Amino acid sequence: MITINNYVDQNDDIVTLEKKGMFTVFEFVRDLSVYPWNAQTAYFMSKMGCRMRQLKVDINDDAIRLNPGAMKMMIGSLESNTGIKGVGDLIGKGFKSKMTGDAAIKPVYKGKGILITEPTFDHMLIEDMSEWGGEMVCDDGSFVACDDEIKDTVVMRANFSSAVAGGEGLFNLCLKGQGYAVIKSPVPRNELIEMVLENDVVKIDGDNAIAWSNSLKFTVERSSKSLLGSAVNGEGLVNVYKGTGKILVAPLTREEARFSGSGFLKT
Repeated sequence: MITINNYVDQNDDIVTLEKKGMFTVFEFVRDLSVYPWNAQTAYFMSKMGCRMRQLKVDINDDAIRLNPGAMKMMIGSLESNTGIKGVGDLIGKGFKSKMTGDAAIKPVYKGKGILITEPTFDHMLIEDMSEWGGEMVCDDGSFVACDDEIKDTVVMRANFSSAVAGGEGLFNLCLKGQGYAVIKSPVPRNELIEMVLENDVVKIDGDNAIAWSNSLKFTVERSSKSLLGSAVNGEGLVNVYKGTGKILVAPLTREEARFSGSGFLKT
């Protein structure tokens, strides 16, 4: 038997952000592992919400898949395996990794115990797959963890130009199944815009979509009907989502605010 003291629910410096299923996302309000020469930076980072976060997974005779290298601690009777079923499966996962930017091998952890991930400044979202119709497409490299029942596949964009100019690439990772999945986001959930489409269309300039329903048709199109119009309005190509489903959109990231090529929103 293992007793854990002074951790998530017992430490005033640790707050729980989100909890669904086996997964809990928490963050450290203050980082006290500082020295005089970096204390000021750490103080203002904390005030601006730039804090370290971790994912805790309570596994009870169940299994999860995790992004490789993300494990920090395993507490209890947990074991891991690669989930590779043979040479053919390894080759297939390798091709999938090249196409989507996500890791080829996502180790499976099963048993009974607690798994803690490496600390990160990334924001993490716990998504209920039932709210996505069982199929959610993720932004490149955003996968963190999921229930083992959820399978990952590759979906191809509707037109080749998305690979060249759309910012999303020709292929994306699609999670299919029921349960919970954890993905990374450049902004916290309370800054995300959720757009629910019913036979409609959304156009986004840039790769601000964090995740979207696989039922949506994703293409890259000119912002204007004519080449001249696209050149004159300064927008060029935009990402277009059509159909019925939903999209999670980050309206603004720090990089965009500081380095916007249009001259707007610069600091």
